Amino acid sequence: MKPKLCLLDDWRQVLRRAWSIRFSLVAAALTAAEVVVPLFGDVLPRGAFVLLAFACSIGATVARIVAQPGMYR
Repeated sequence: MKPKLCLLDDWRQVLRRAWSIRFSLVAAALTAAEVVVPLFGDVLPRGAFVLLAFACSIGATVARIVAQPGMYR
């Protein structure tokens, strides 16, 4: 039997308050910037966006498993 996909009951609250979501969005923005910025010149040293995106991805992973007490207020 195939498992059903369903949203959390409080998905709006999760989107607003979860640090893992914030880190994931920043990582996505940095990944996009990595493609666009080199077209306009060298703003940061080569590979800086890759390292920043990597750090945000790791932060999202850690935030996903660490208790976030302010999440359920």
